[in-house]
Formats: sequence, C-alpha cells, structure tokens
Amino acid sequence: MDYPLITLKRGKEASLQRFHPWVFSGAIASDCTHIDEGDIVAVQTSEHDLIGYGHYQIGSIAVRMLTFDDTPVDEHFYALRLTEAYRMRQALGLQRDDNNTFRLVHGEGDFLPGLVVDIYGHTAVVQAHSPGMHFARDIIAQALTNLPDGIVRNVYYKSETTLPYKAHLDPVNDYIIGKYDTDIATENGLRFRVDWLRGQKTGFFVDQRDNRTLLEHYAPGRRVLNMFCYTGGFSVYALRGNARLVHSVDSSEKAVTLTNDNVELNFPDTDRHQAFAEDAFKFLEQIQPEDYDLIILDPPAFAKHKTALRNALVGYRKLNARAFEKIAHGGILFTFSCSQAVDKEQFRLAVFSAAAQARRRVRILHQLTQPADHPINIYHPEGEYLKGLVLYVE
Repeated sequence: MDYPLITLKRGKEASLQRFHPWVFSGAIASDCTHIDEGDIVAVQTSEHDLIGYGHYQIGSIAVRMLTFDDTPVDEHFYALRLTEAYRMRQALGLQRDDNNTFRLVHGEGDFLPGLVVDIYGHTAVVQAHSPGMHFARDIIAQALTNLPDGIVRNVYYKSETTLPYKAHLDPVNDYIIGKYDTDIATENGLRFRVDWLRGQKTGFFVDQRDNRTLLEHYAPGRRVLNMFCYTGGFSVYALRGNARLVHSVDSSEKAVTLTNDNVELNFPDTDRHQAFAEDAFKFLEQIQPEDYDLIILDPPAFAKHKTALRNALVGYRKLNARAFEKIAHGGILFTFSCSQAVDKEQFRLAVFSAAAQARRRVRILHQLTQPADHPINIYHPEGEYLKGLVLYVE
C-alpha cells in the first residue's frame, strides 16, 4: 500500500519489535510536515525495513500501530478485528438473555488503539480517541452491523469529548447507522437506563460489572453508602443483595435522578434506598461514625495525566482517610481508582497511608481490576487502568 512513510531514529524500533503499539514523536527521524492527522502511515526502521502501519497524529504519541506486518488497513482489516473482538466476548459468555451490556472493543487491548465500542442491547456506542479512528468511523460502523448474529442494529458515534481538541475535527455526536431504539440495557439480570446521548463516557461504566457482582455478595444486611454513584450501578446490586439500606451520593443532580430511575426500574416502591445530590467530601464529613458498614468509593479519575499525579494521590489519601474514620467496626470498604496515570502500587500506598492516618486495622480481602471484556494487551501494560481494593476495617 502507498502510505506516507515514517522513518525511525536508529535503535528506536526496539519497543515496536516487542509489539508495543505506540511510536513517540521523539523516536521519529523523518520530516512529518507533509502528513495529515489521522493518515495511515507506514513505519520503518532506520535501515528501511518495514515494521507495520498505524494512525498518525500530532502529539507525544505520534503513531498508534494497527499492524506489525504489511497487512493493509482497509474494510477487511476492520471487519476481521471487530469479528475477532466479538468472538472473544462470545467465549466470555457475555451475550446472554440476562446480559446484553459489555465492551466490544477496548482500544489497544483489542489491537485497535484509539477505538472504544460498548454494546447496549442492539446499539453500539462508538468513541474515537484518535483522529485516525474518527476518519474510519463509517467503515467501523458498517463492519459493526455486519457482525455475526445481527447483534448490532444501531451505531451511535460519541466522540465530541474524546478526540484531541487541537486536531480541529469538530465531531458531532449522532447515529451513523440506525436510530434510537431503547435506552434500557440488561446487566446480569438487572436493568439500567443508559444515557449515551448526554451521559459520561459511553453512558454507563461497564468496567465495574464484575466488581458490582462481588459487592452484591457482601451486601446482605449491611448499611451501604455508594459515593460517586453516577447511574447507581453499585446501589442496584446492593439492593438485590438484600442490603438493609442503600444511600447513593453524587454531586450531580442528573446522576441522582438517573440512580433513582434505575432503582425504581428494578425495585419499584422500595423504601431501602435514598439518593443525595451532595459533594462527596462534605457528605462524608457530616455522617456519624457507625452509620454505614459498607462504603463504595468509585470517584472519577483524579489524574488523567502524569502532571496531575501528585495532587491525585493526595486526593485518594484524603478521601479514603475520611471513609476509614467513618465506617463502622467490621465494615467493608470498596475503593477504586480509574486514573491510568496512577499505578496499582501508588494507589495501594495512598490507601495504606489513609488507613494509618485514621488509625484503623485494615485487611485486604480482594485486589480488583477491570473485567475480561476490557482486556490488557500483554505488550501494552499501560492498558491496566482500573485498580480496586476490598478492605475489612476493624
């Protein structure tokens, strides 16, 4: 294929020969001024040996590799990669009568860097995180509707907030194929309204499915506080797990409304749930010790970039310290970080420091991560972004 050519500096091909999918701008020897953002480029060594093809963009990560051979990046390429991704989800048993919600494509984890696809019933919500995937959106949408079993009928494109703003792409959130069908999706037999039109990410945090199931196991008879509740996923699972009471907290009135809707959808007229639109730190400050014996801390990313790492770790320490101070004796704390810039050891140290600050005896029951439909490319360990701990607090 006649793609623009990028030549690497001598010795800079080593990581690519280990199949790491990123080419950093500092590794490039050739002039790239003639290459447009989103172009497919051929990457070669300083000795002019082809490494593979990828999407070019301006920035620190200059190329996201799609192939490590001479396979052309065309309609067949996308159809094959998407079909392989779907076959893996089938093998995981995620497409069932009681579950039609899962991640179909997880960027580098599915060898499609820059692309995220979540499935809600028969609707695929597509997010592009690179200009190259933005320009390929129509090809991707068509390939999605051609997947086996007719799983996808509608494709909604939602990339207004995920593409590099300096690229000036002006994406519009809208249906590429199909139309609005229903906003109710099913996860492990529970129903949720998913707002992919205006909600965060693709509308629902699919990555906490397995961790919500674990929470249900610990819920019976407990008084549960779900901080940063968003759609109320943990709250609904806790209610099904026969929690004595469940309180959901989020600073967003819209999130609280959505949580109440999802509780009503699954447990109409229950008197065990109440939601509050309040700041998390203020709410934790106001409650009394022993009010709750199961607390969930699942905040939004405190650090999206390494530059914010220090402040993020301070934030995690303060938040967890407050929870340790307030949770009842013998309580269970589910605490998470979804900040890719924070690795699991840094997060664990922040939580350890919080426990020491609160002077509580704490034991780790579980160390949690993202589910199998958010796979980690073995050559791209950076893909492990979700960290969680389940703690027993004396």
